[in-house]
Amino acid sequence: MHQTVQNLLNIQSQIKSKINELKYNNYYPKIVAVSKTFPISHIMPLIESGHNHFGENKVQEAIEKWSEIKNDKIKLHLVGKLQTNKVKFALQIFDFIHSLDNLKLAKKISEEQKKYLNKPKIFIQINIGNEDQKSGVKKEDLKEFYKQCQNLDLNIIGTMCLPPINLNPSNFFSEMNKINLDLNLNELSMGMSSDYIDAIKYNSTYLRIGSNIFGKRS
Repeated sequence: MHQTVQNLLNIQSQIKSKINELKYNNYYPKIVAVSKTFPISHIMPLIESGHNHFGENKVQEAIEKWSEIKNDKIKLHLVGKLQTNKVKFALQIFDFIHSLDNLKLAKKISEEQKKYLNKPKIFIQINIGNEDQKSGVKKEDLKEFYKQCQNLDLNIIGTMCLPPINLNPSNFFSEMNKINLDLNLNELSMGMSSDYIDAIKYNSTYLRIGSNIFGKRS
């Protein structure tokens, strides 16, 4: 068994144990295997084992890596920042966008998606820690921004966050869960290799896990 497959099985086992401990019913988050910078040789064993949700940070890398092997079963997630000049290319390869963070980008996606049969499923990125150096919609602007996205006919399915480093993520995940409920959204993209167990406590539905599956990036 390839090491990436074994790593994924270990993560799935940890998730199931945590869900049982929490006594959550009818809940199991999807694991987005963040394969950025890793070659297809590391990814194929996961595809062959039946895993079908993968994440990439850069549009160009995703196109080069996935264009020839992507099929209807494989779902690609853009988990990095999306620039407006890359939107038309992103919509050709990605099924999910986790990083909608401004109105200019929302308008560009709305304009470009009219050319495609399938609208991407989109998460609004929230700057949950109010950090100057991070992208994301401010909490106080979120309701108005969400309305604008609806008016643009975007398929907003949930929210996403990157909690501040070196602070307990649980407080931020708890707040994200409340925000999602307030907006009546079903999907939550939060939790990475270092904190996905914490994210499960607060009903994250998409865990973005990279190094715990693929190993350290060089």
